[in-house]
Amino acid sequence: MNVLDRVRNASKLDKVRWLVVYCTDLVLLVPVLGYLDLYIRWREMAVAWPLIAVGASLLLVFNVLSTRPFRIAIRGGKRPTAILAITGTIAVLLAAAGQVFALPTWLSLLAPFVRKRTIIAVSVASIVLFNFYASFAPGFNVPLLLVVQSFFTAICVGAVLANLKLWRLTLEAHEGEEAMAKLAVSEERLRFARDLNDLLGRSLTDVAVRTEHAERTLAVDREAAAAEMFEVRDLSRRSLREVRTVVQNYRAIDLDEVLASVRAVLEAADVRCTVWADTGSLPPETRTLLATVVREGATNVLKHSKAERCTITIENGVLEMSNDGVSGPVGEHAPIGLAGLAQRVRAAGGTLEAEPVAGGRYLLRAAVPA
Repeated sequence: MNVLDRVRNASKLDKVRWLVVYCTDLVLLVPVLGYLDLYIRWREMAVAWPLIAVGASLLLVFNVLSTRPFRIAIRGGKRPTAILAITGTIAVLLAAAGQVFALPTWLSLLAPFVRKRTIIAVSVASIVLFNFYASFAPGFNVPLLLVVQSFFTAICVGAVLANLKLWRLTLEAHEGEEAMAKLAVSEERLRFARDLNDLLGRSLTDVAVRTEHAERTLAVDREAAAAEMFEVRDLSRRSLREVRTVVQNYRAIDLDEVLASVRAVLEAADVRCTVWADTGSLPPETRTLLATVVREGATNVLKHSKAERCTITIENGVLEMSNDGVSGPVGEHAPIGLAGLAQRVRAAGGTLEAEPVAGGRYLLRAAVPA
């Protein structure tokens, strides 16, 4: 899988994570100014090239290692003590040579792994100590250093903390959506269990009472006992029909509600959705089956494509749902969830097909007897 396919098939949460990480990587550009400083020292201050080479090597190691801590933090990993220690040592060595640009970046690497007040205290201490050191060393413009270091420290640390907060809020929102979906399923199961309990509890109680009465009557009047058992039989059959009705109503899905819900969800995901459906004449079984197909198709649009447009049409029991987010061989894009759904459609005497078509579109087509 190449980079484009990976980006295309990534979830929205992964895309947000990449955006946060790569925006935070801009902080790593601050130490790059150190290379410019080294070049100026070599050209204009006649600093020996071996010292310049050592400084450039330290900066390179610092740049490479500094790409890891924030990525570890955003995945919830443990504090990378070794990386922080090495990069911190390099930052101090470069600061002792007058290179102020690595210190703010190192503080931003430390920020995700300590308390906010701790990083503020360490940042202030670094500014005070470095400028105190610079005031005794020759060739330093202390007021300018104070302004530059304070500015870059505030930018670097603030940017990392803000992006980390943004990621945590995004993660909480994502987990909240999953929790709400699971809660909705649990509530529906609870409702179904409650309906069955009310129905079967009453029916089985009646069966038990009538059976007990028939047992007592059997020794006195066999015909009356037989009549009682016939009533128990009729009651059992009636209870069975009621259970089947409850189950059928539980499995029924309103097609119009599903179409409206799918359109709203796709629009919220920046997928322009057009719906044209003639559903008035469809029987309940067909409406339920097509609603299931629409729901599965919308799930696949959100999870397995990069669609910008989606069109849903229903006419004479034929559903066509197409989007512009998938291209390539059929085998790469046949979602597993459609396999079981195709069996249900065939069992109802219909057909279901899902494949890329001309024009770079992906078509899900279900034909069910109307």
